[in-house]
Amino acid sequence: MRASVDAAYFDRLYARSEDPWGFATSEYEREKYRETLRMLGGNRFRSALELGCSIGALTAMLAPFCDRLLAVDVSLRALATARKRCRGQRQVRFAQMNVPRELPAGRFDFVLVSEIGYYWSDADLDAAIERIAALAHGVMVELVHFLPPVAEHVRSGDDVHQAFLAHPQFEPVDGVRRERYRVDVMRVR
Repeated sequence: MRASVDAAYFDRLYARSEDPWGFATSEYEREKYRETLRMLGGNRFRSALELGCSIGALTAMLAPFCDRLLAVDVSLRALATARKRCRGQRQVRFAQMNVPRELPAGRFDFVLVSEIGYYWSDADLDAAIERIAALAHGVMVELVHFLPPVAEHVRSGDDVHQAFLAHPQFEPVDGVRRERYRVDVMRVR
């Protein structure tokens, strides 16, 4: 079993490039973000949590759907860029956290798990699933992950989605699979 990818990996990436994956510039990312937001079904959220916000490209697009949005990432460099990108969106707060070892306290009616689950070990994936499953009944959870194999990933994006969907506390609501990414929406039972 492989260990979770550590914070130092992300620190090195963001030290070399402010946007190592092209989140702010890639047409692929723009398409994936449009699909991610479309899958929300026009819902508005009182209190949302985004796990793995990176440089805040998706955060900035998600914010108008939220009264309050807490976006977390392990990298302080990424969070600094995200704060700049979301300047003026007063409903957005940021925090450095090593998810799933750390998760914020509070009540959320929406949790976005985007491009982060494939970096987790088996134990960390199980912990994330259990902690999210323990949220209040009816919480909407959206998973978004890249699908092609990547050497640094502990598991595939499909493996992450299948693990969540196999848990009895998650009720599937909607899902879409494209050539390079997958989006699944579910509710906590």
